[in-house]
Amino acid sequence: MSIPATDQRTADAFATSWNNLPEGSVYSTAQFEEWFAPLTRADVEGRRVVELGCGGGSLLTHISSWAPSELIGVDLGSSVEMAERNMTRAGARNFRIVKHDLTTYAEEPCDLAYCIGVLHHLKDPRAGFDAVLRNTLPGGRFHCWVYAHEGNAVIRWIVDPVRKIASLFPWWFTKYAIATPMVVPYFLYAKTLNALRWPMMRNWPLYDYSLWISQRGFAFFRHVAFDQLVTPSTVYIHKRTVEEWLRTEPIDPSSTYAIFRNGNSWKFGGRMKA
Repeated sequence: MSIPATDQRTADAFATSWNNLPEGSVYSTAQFEEWFAPLTRADVEGRRVVELGCGGGSLLTHISSWAPSELIGVDLGSSVEMAERNMTRAGARNFRIVKHDLTTYAEEPCDLAYCIGVLHHLKDPRAGFDAVLRNTLPGGRFHCWVYAHEGNAVIRWIVDPVRKIASLFPWWFTKYAIATPMVVPYFLYAKTLNALRWPMMRNWPLYDYSLWISQRGFAFFRHVAFDQLVTPSTVYIHKRTVEEWLRTEPIDPSSTYAIFRNGNSWKFGGRMKA
């Protein structure tokens, strides 16, 4: 099966993002744990785990500390080389990094399959979700995170039109000439919201997300902005779409969850029928 051209361009774009970052995870331990909740170390320790769309290994390095019996990272881009270095640097054991299209990846299913921040960049997000299920054992767990349609009006109407142009330029131009100046007003906005936290501000755009990201410095803001602008494809997923996906056979309907995270994204998952 051929790789959709959009997905290859997306993988290449994100590879330029990850490969031009310092080695190590860009995420804090607290960010990692919040991203994975309601999953905890107990869902990982001693189990086989696969990440579909691992990028430079920023999440892999954290989850390796939860002592899986085997950890597999899959990505289509050249960022797999950064992932290898980051995992080695973190002292991870029993891991493999595989360069492969996640939508067609199919090895021995794992106890836990997860996909964080990738499905919404695929030409066919549903194909990516089906791959997550395909790589989850009967009785195993899966966990995903996507951009929400809900709560992202500012991004959809202002940032996304810029992305369609910015993604055509060389990565360095997008990062330094577009993402850097563009994120300055948002950086000041988020820091102000966090400092004041006036009740009347709760209805301001991206309020919850701004409080979350305001814990980080300018470099992380720019990283997020660059990630938004460098990709040729982004889809914002409706709640009804997440709920439809979670009704897929053979998911155990009593195990599913969909959590509205930071007012602008969805964490969702569940367990496969045994």
